[in-house]
Parts: sequence; structure tokens; C-alpha cells
Amino acid sequence: MTKRNSCPKCQNQELLATEYQGETIDVCRGCGGLWFENMEVNRLIEEVNDGPIGECFSERFGDWIADTELDCPECNEHMTRHHLLENFHVEIDVCRQCNGSWIDKEELEAVEKSPVLKETLDHLNKKISWKTYLFQMLTAMPVEYNIKPQSKPWVNWSLIAINILIFLTYAANDSSMHYVLDNFAMIANEVSHGEKLYTLLTATFLHGGPIHLAGNMYFLFVVGDNIEDVLGHKKYLILYLLCGLGASLISMVAHIGSAIPALGASGAIAGLFGIYLVWFRNASLTFMFFFYQRKLAAAWFFAIWLGFNLLGALSGAMGVDYAAHIGGFLIGLGIGLATKEKIWEANPLVRLINSDFAQIKRT
Repeated sequence: MTKRNSCPKCQNQELLATEYQGETIDVCRGCGGLWFENMEVNRLIEEVNDGPIGECFSERFGDWIADTELDCPECNEHMTRHHLLENFHVEIDVCRQCNGSWIDKEELEAVEKSPVLKETLDHLNKKISWKTYLFQMLTAMPVEYNIKPQSKPWVNWSLIAINILIFLTYAANDSSMHYVLDNFAMIANEVSHGEKLYTLLTATFLHGGPIHLAGNMYFLFVVGDNIEDVLGHKKYLILYLLCGLGASLISMVAHIGSAIPALGASGAIAGLFGIYLVWFRNASLTFMFFFYQRKLAAAWFFAIWLGFNLLGALSGAMGVDYAAHIGGFLIGLGIGLATKEKIWEANPLVRLINSDFAQIKRT
């Protein structure tokens, strides 16, 4: 390889020309930093993203931060430090004299993904509108701002369809409803004595009415697609069923001796809530404070949801299985925390968007 100029970081380490993604760039073998001459960074981004990006992306670098003491390897002028993007604050060094860019080794991944980072952050930072306001006023349901899934959530859609179809089979008349509740809802007193253990799972596919069903299916629609996208179809199905089973077990323990049927997908979905707020911590959900709507971080949204459930449980309110909600949520939270690093490692865009470098606007 041909020796080139010195590394601006190591100074006494010469840069070596090497091939990377179809471009000849200069690399420091000491620190692993890379020097991109004029327009090379744009060609790299185009190569990684399978085609033209439609703009000179180096002109989209974020705010100037400071002048640096680092000398440009090409023209020896002092470089300036910039954020990679307006809303992604990885710091890169740029020479405005020759338009070259110095990228540290650990910054390269973000540079390569900068077009999709910009697109995703623009979506996450969209302001609420009259449409989101009207939707939540009419439905009492939040609007989600998160990464768009890269794959079709076939399992999530199937779970929603199965729940709806099952409900339609018994909702039309009282006799069908009573039969289903007697045989497939979870009755703590029976299960605790080893009877009808299958109802720990079947109960999670039953609902007491159309509003109960609609609310659960909407939240499953909102959070399930992202989790399935990063986890894969089979693992997502297993995870969903485990959360539902765990929530039912906790509900059974909390209501030992009770003959009241427990049913609903909310325990399983609560498990997804716990996972979602860990894996997608920079996602936002709208919350309505009386007539005032604003975007909240996923952690704050589900903290409020958890607070209402704890209040209901402590007050002894009837009609809602708070134990299943809280238990499912804690199960999901534990799974999310235990697997976060592995999930982020396998999904670089999710890791970058949920890093501290991403600037999320919720006002």
C-alpha cells in the first residue's frame, strides 16, 4: 500500500491507502480513523445505501461545534468539528478548505447510515397535528412515533385477527359467552387446584366486550410490529405467549380462591409494554391531559399507565385484572433489560436511534 499523510489524531502515524466499499480511502492503522477526501464520503454513503442518495450529504452535516487543533491530512489547515446531523450528535471533523472529512473508527457506522438516520429522526421529531389531536380525542388512544419496521409483522397481524375472530364466535349470544367463560377463561380457584391449566393461555385470547377487544388490539398493533421486526416472527410469537402465560400465573396467585373468570390479552400486551420502553426508549406516544395533547417518551407514557394500574390495585377496584397488567409488565421489563444489548447489537439502526446521540423533540 502507498503511504500517505499523517493521522491528525496520532500525528506520528502515517495514513495508508486502502479499499473500502469500492472507494480508496486513507486509514490510520494506529487509531483506526479514516480520511475521506473531497466527495469520497458521499460516494461511500451511496455505495452502502445501494444507490444515489439524491444530495451531497456532506453538506447536511450538523451544527459547527468548535475549531479544533487537528490538522487536515491533505492541506494542513485546522479542521472544524461538526455534528453528523442536526439531530444526531456524533461529532466529526471537517476541513472546509478542501472539503475532506475525518471519521473516527467508532463513528463510521453512523456516517454510513446517516441517510436513514436522518429520515427516521425526521419522522420521530414530527410535531403533533390537528389529525393526531382529533384521533386521540375521538378514540382516547395514543399516536405512536417510532422507527418504521423493515419487515411485515405477519405474526402481530395474525394475533390481532385471531383475537377478533375468536371474539366473533361467542359474542353474538349469551349462551355462547357463558360457555366460553366457563370453559376457557382463567378461574383462579380452579387453576390453583390443578384444574383447567390450559386456561392460563386460552384466557389471553378472550375478551369481555368490543371496547375491551378494540383497546387491546390497538395497543398490540402499536407496539407489536416494532418488537416483531427486531426479534423475528417465531421468537416474537414465543415471547408474546410467554408474557401472556406469565401474566395469567401472576393473576392466579393474586386471586387465589376467586371464582371470577379472568380474560383478556392485556397481560401479554403489558409484557410487550415493558419490552418496548427498554428497546425503543426514544419512541414517543401522545398523551392527552384533559384537552391538551403532547408527546411523551415511552418510559413516561408507560410509567403513567403503570401508576394508574397500581392505584387501581391498591384501591381494590373491581372489573380490571390489575395483577395481570402489573405482572405482565414486570415480566416484559425484565426480559427487555436482560436482552437489550443483544437486540441492539443485532439491529444497528435501533441501537443508533435509541442512543444518547439521537436528539428527540417532543414539543
